[in-house]
Amino acid sequence: MPPEADDRAAALPEGSAVYYSGLPPVNAYAHSRVSGSFTVVVVRGEIDMAAVDDLTEHLDAATSRPVPQVLVDLRFVDFLDCSGLRVLCRAERRAKERGGTLRLVSDQPRIHRLLRVSGLLSRFPPLAELPPECRPESGPGPCPQE
Repeated sequence: MPPEADDRAAALPEGSAVYYSGLPPVNAYAHSRVSGSFTVVVVRGEIDMAAVDDLTEHLDAATSRPVPQVLVDLRFVDFLDCSGLRVLCRAERRAKERGGTLRLVSDQPRIHRLLRVSGLLSRFPPLAELPPECRPESGPGPCPQE
């Protein structure tokens, strides 16, 4: 690593958790943040074959830790197809293999309908909203497991 990279790393502001957490950078379809022991992955746009690599990057990072606690916020998703469901199933399996959990957050009837017709509603019973402790305006703190 060149010396100037060390200088940039040393100059990061206090509380820049995304830089220290090993989370991937924001992309067109997802961004992640840490809130207490939880990783919140906010997904947006149309999640189809063209977008799954960008989403997978965030879900893999979130589920790579020991005992990962992951909340996937789908409230800003316009479209989700079977490739997106496959990535969510894979991430949930990875979280469980490491002793953790993965929960979905969605208030959209079309996402609930998709989960129901695909037989995944019992595997992913969605929360209607992020728990208060996990909302960006709440600052750091533990998120309750529901």
